[in-house]
Amino acid sequence: MAAGKSTIGRELARELGVGFVDTDDLIVARNGPVAELFARAGEAGFRAAELEAVREALAQPPGVIALGGGAVTYAPTRALLAERALRVYLDISVDTLVVRLRRSRTVRPLVGPNPSPERVRELLDVREPFYREADIVVSGPRRSKRAFAREIAERLASHSVG
Repeated sequence: MAAGKSTIGRELARELGVGFVDTDDLIVARNGPVAELFARAGEAGFRAAELEAVREALAQPPGVIALGGGAVTYAPTRALLAERALRVYLDISVDTLVVRLRRSRTVRPLVGPNPSPERVRELLDVREPFYREADIVVSGPRRSKRAFAREIAERLASHSVG
């Protein structure tokens, strides 16, 4: 959440000259706002809708797909991505994530409107082992979205999808 997946994903797609899909946009188009879907169907229902969005995104021509922060916690989604995609993890500090989450106009159901560093750390503790399964991990000092995208593009050039 708030790591910059959509922002850097769009920039990476431009850099590579490919399409861009944000699975959250697909979920909202089919199910309404994320917060409402969570309220109606719970996290399990949301993850099932997210899996369908990932399937739809992967059925399109090769491009860049931005996922929700918890997508890889759902085993079927994680397995599909491992089989069909090169996965990139944007490793961002908890402090940066908290600042971004608090500034965001979007309230994430799992952290609420005023996320605490403790809650963000708690989520990361669960998610990070899955994030670390990524084919490429990009971390380090703060830099522009263009610099992030260029680094990812360079590193993608040495990988291939299985």
